[in-house]
Amino acid sequence: MITEKAPGKLYVAGEYAVLEQDCPAILVAVDQFVRVSITENQTGTGLIHSKQYSQDSIHWVRQGSKMVIDNRDNPFEYILSAISYTEQYCIEQNIPMNVYDLHVNSDLDSADGKKYGLGSSAAVTVAVVKAILRFYGVELDNELIYKLSAISHYSVQGNGSAGDIAASVYGGWLAYQTFDKNWLKHELKYKSLSEVVNEAWPGLKVQLLTPPEGMKLLIGWSQQPASTSRLVDETNANKKLLNNEYQKFLINSRECVLKMIAGFEKNDIATIQKQIRINRSLLQHFAKINQIAIEIPRLSKLINIAENFGGAAKTSGAGNGDCGIVIMDDHTDANALEKEWKNNGILPLNFHVHQITFY
Repeated sequence: MITEKAPGKLYVAGEYAVLEQDCPAILVAVDQFVRVSITENQTGTGLIHSKQYSQDSIHWVRQGSKMVIDNRDNPFEYILSAISYTEQYCIEQNIPMNVYDLHVNSDLDSADGKKYGLGSSAAVTVAVVKAILRFYGVELDNELIYKLSAISHYSVQGNGSAGDIAASVYGGWLAYQTFDKNWLKHELKYKSLSEVVNEAWPGLKVQLLTPPEGMKLLIGWSQQPASTSRLVDETNANKKLLNNEYQKFLINSRECVLKMIAGFEKNDIATIQKQIRINRSLLQHFAKINQIAIEIPRLSKLINIAENFGGAAKTSGAGNGDCGIVIMDDHTDANALEKEWKNNGILPLNFHVHQITFY
């Protein structure tokens, strides 16, 4: 049996802007995992099984009189896409195909099945790609894993930056800029998968960051799950209408995140905290002009409590639920902060940063 795992992620800064070229975000991988085990099957009929996903609900919308299922919330779609693209890559390397059983196990949901917002679809995609490459004896390489996972994930989701894929592949703290989606679509249409994977992807940038000494990350869960795909859909629909405001948001977000990256490089917690607060304000304005709820009341409470204890806090990811993050130093009383969170229906998550050894 071969078992591979991929960690979940949290966005620290740069959400929404990261969907565009040359707009960096900062993410962190956390020590909660999707594990995928793969074993050869001798019966000729393979199995894909997940304890968590067996009761997964499917979302759908009405388009005219037609019911349309939104498969972007169905983890099996990501598993099947990862299998398809990874096997296609292996076939192009003249590797004969086999039949296998795939077992998926996830830490990225709560005990009652609610998502924490840790990027479970990205993590399961990465873990499946790694497991199948290992099964077929392909030498693992982080860039290969990232590119196959990004293609697999994007083919299902149709939007997003693949920053969560990068965090699940590279681990730790990282600065990330997305690739040119139109370029990728064109290349996949006219070239083999192996050729596309071996090319340099325009715009793609992954930079590992070292956190300042004494900096601590605290994570609070609102206990209200959110759907990133649908929030991104809504904001994408508004881009042309809000062109000037949207461009201003991108410029300000880029400046903010670049200053935050400099804070990492200069070992300066205060700079990082200042930019966390600025990024929160940018996202609040972005939510207002798009008429979407990013910072719901439970998340505002989470942030305000953290700020009262001297931490710098904001929503993480698309918002409208899921998690908030706090950047603290040694002077912040984390225990008292978490106690106050609990008194207000916010669940502290005892997760830590997960580092990955490079292949």
